[in-house]
Amino acid sequence: MIRAWYTGASGMRAQQFRLDTVANNLANVDVNGYKKDTSVHKSFPELLMRRMNDDGLYKHPFGSGDAAPIIGKLGLGVEYNESFTQFEQGPLKETGSDVDLALDGEGFFSVATPYGERYTRNGAFTIGKEGYLETKEGYPVLGENGPIRVQANNFTVDKEGQVWVNAEYADNPETMVSREGNTWEDTVLLDTLKLVEFDRERYLQKQGSSFYRESQESGPALIIAQGERPKVEQGFVEGSNVNPVLEMVQMIEVNRAYEANQRVIQTTDAMAGKLINEVVKL
Repeated sequence: MIRAWYTGASGMRAQQFRLDTVANNLANVDVNGYKKDTSVHKSFPELLMRRMNDDGLYKHPFGSGDAAPIIGKLGLGVEYNESFTQFEQGPLKETGSDVDLALDGEGFFSVATPYGERYTRNGAFTIGKEGYLETKEGYPVLGENGPIRVQANNFTVDKEGQVWVNAEYADNPETMVSREGNTWEDTVLLDTLKLVEFDRERYLQKQGSSFYRESQESGPALIIAQGERPKVEQGFVEGSNVNPVLEMVQMIEVNRAYEANQRVIQTTDAMAGKLINEVVKL
């Protein structure tokens, strides 16, 4: 009976982790570029039940080649294993703003922060006071040659992430490449967005504000080669990949499972009380 208490308690604890994950997903359903988390659990090793003599001893020494035959297994509950992020593509939402960018495909924007380079899928950018393309937190978005400096309504970003500007607003127009078929007379290539990928993106660590940082398990950030880069959509942002309906269904499942484990403990407690207070008297 004591084992039933611990088994029910482990189930309740597991559902608490699931509920925390679901609640966090629902809280970030409207955050641009947010990727949902999934909580994973595993069972404790099963206990092998073996036949024993009437005196409580094994028929043969435990661990010998001729050990007592197994007559069944007994589960010992469940434990929390990990929470990992699912990086499925989120929906693209049109904003019409030149500073909003979205990635259609696998990859991340690179951002310079005081804590080192960080990575994000949230392309809701702004132009700072000094003219740099920045995140809402004021961190500059990186190109392959460093922070990108532009002016509102005077730059375009193509599908490959190349940033084109009017030569009039370029810092060093003589060193830049002219654009064929451009919409301005003197359009030049300013820089290319630094888009990166990871060998094992599943192990990226969330940092808050839609930022990720690399870990030893994820491997270092790798710049995506031309021709393999995700499509960059200017005037769009990527929404979260959280489906609120499915998350609400999971929340109901969690509540039902929690209540079921709670009833296991209550029933076991009632049985133990009856055993102690009634059966022992006989």
